[in-house]
Amino acid sequence: MKRRDFIQQTAAASALIGLGGIGLSSFKSSQKKITVLHTNDVHSHIDPFGPEDGRNPNKGGVARRASLIESIRKENPNTLLLDAGDIFQGTPYFNYYGGELEFKLMSMLKYDVATIGNHDFDNGIDGLFAQLPHADFDFVSANYDFSNTIMDSHVEPYKIIVKNGIKIGVFGLGVELQGLVDKNLYKETVYNDPVESAQDMSRILKEDEQCDLIICLSHLGYNYSHLPDKISDLKLAEATKDIDLIIGGHTHTFLDKPTIVKNLEGKNTLVNQVGCYGINLGKIDFYFDSDKNKSANGTSIIV
Repeated sequence: MKRRDFIQQTAAASALIGLGGIGLSSFKSSQKKITVLHTNDVHSHIDPFGPEDGRNPNKGGVARRASLIESIRKENPNTLLLDAGDIFQGTPYFNYYGGELEFKLMSMLKYDVATIGNHDFDNGIDGLFAQLPHADFDFVSANYDFSNTIMDSHVEPYKIIVKNGIKIGVFGLGVELQGLVDKNLYKETVYNDPVESAQDMSRILKEDEQCDLIICLSHLGYNYSHLPDKISDLKLAEATKDIDLIIGGHTHTFLDKPTIVKNLEGKNTLVNQVGCYGINLGKIDFYFDSDKNKSANGTSIIV
């Protein structure tokens, strides 16, 4: 099957999800479509897995992802490309180039926004800062306070993108670094409560910035059933409102399609994650009617 046909069939097979308690009948006539593509935990996997790889033979690779993204953009120019962190660490490419290659390739793929994962500190905050000139995309984090570090003013809490008259707000959240990353690597970076940060962000983006679509790039992890008190994407969705989509990372969770979670107001929030190593590409289509009511469907595409 051709990749284009596969995309169309998998997208058609996924269910249309009403967001914000909106019925789906209003999405049959004139509508605008925004496509969100996303990756997470690529971990410096530039090349595809080889044919002899036991688990992922002939999967992944930046070149294949690039052609897939290009074909989707041709179908819908109103497409965003996002990453939920842990860009670094995992292959000799990172050991040798220190992240330069990863950022240059992501820039060539025209990523719009990324957040910062714990492994992105593996060469220290100075090593992360040193690679920023190679990144032609923005980093967002609402709960990491970099004000006393070299990264100050290089990471914003959120980014606003307008596509086809639809205003999209994207903000980032990072996992707690203490106990996970050596203090000498992240230095004076301060971790703030992600739920409080998300509540602030959703209020600002919804009320002040008047965004039509709100996306959280999260490196908190999908779920921790063995750690009931640990914050995760599923808990974040339940504890907040006005977030339409949480794109996750950290736990390397492979989802075939987004999980639907009821938020504080009983409305639908989508939570998605596409595993790791660039094996899958997440694709979520949002549809807006003339009143900007929205629905969505989503799928994961094997690269």
